[in-house]
Amino acid sequence: MVEGYLPKDLDDALKVLNEKDVIIYAGGTDLMVRNKNAASLLPKFDKNLLYVGHLKELKEINVLEDSLEIGSACTLSSLLRSEKTPESLKESIRQIASPAIRNMGTIGGNICNASPAGDTLPILYALDAKLKLVSENSSREVHIEDFILGPRKIILERTEILKSIIIPKAGLNKLYYEKVGARKASAISKLSFIGLAEVKEGRVKDIRIAIGSVAPKVVRVREAEDFIKEKNLEDIKSQMGEIYKIYSKEIVPIDDQRSTAVYRKTVALRLIQYFLNTKI
Repeated sequence: MVEGYLPKDLDDALKVLNEKDVIIYAGGTDLMVRNKNAASLLPKFDKNLLYVGHLKELKEINVLEDSLEIGSACTLSSLLRSEKTPESLKESIRQIASPAIRNMGTIGGNICNASPAGDTLPILYALDAKLKLVSENSSREVHIEDFILGPRKIILERTEILKSIIIPKAGLNKLYYEKVGARKASAISKLSFIGLAEVKEGRVKDIRIAIGSVAPKVVRVREAEDFIKEKNLEDIKSQMGEIYKIYSKEIVPIDDQRSTAVYRKTVALRLIQYFLNTKI
């Protein structure tokens, strides 16, 4: 018989985690699908459940001096409504599923689900997000790129919970987001693309490109970004072939029921070109 735990606060939740081997959940939009049972039957779970979606310590959005801290149990809808949420993150959330799913689904769940098609992940990669992981006896911060090891694989320890997402402030003045799917929303993406840049007097001071669903993890290629930085826009256009080569090595998609590897790679490279040629 599966039991459920409803902690009164975060400390209580961490105590349960320290003593019990449980599944943490908040919105449950991915969890319920993964554990679905036959029609009209309850989902099947092999562990007890710890619900944290009501904990106020996980639902806060705080503007700090040099960063923004978002609680992991903030729903996608609440992030859309908040004036504190970066526009780049809102761009991806608007195209996630339906309003009902956005009302339940949380940003922490989207991260911990660790799907290459996770809609918020490319944006968080591009924003250099860090994750605060806490247990009853410790606290640590890790980059999101280090937190996700592969599809459905994360470094979260059994006694830890993802408390918040920390997004450093940056002077990025160019934004381009594209979700490629059967529909704009209510569909898992074939791939997703985010391009961010800081351009001053025709020269690229900062550039960040992240692409989802084209490798086991979100693709962000620092080598390519370093190659582009400090170049003027005309030089970037003239060296697009070299940029293609750098990205092409890292973009290694698969064939699946939603798309083909060839399509994904072709579209990803064209979106890079489109962003660099027309959006910065």
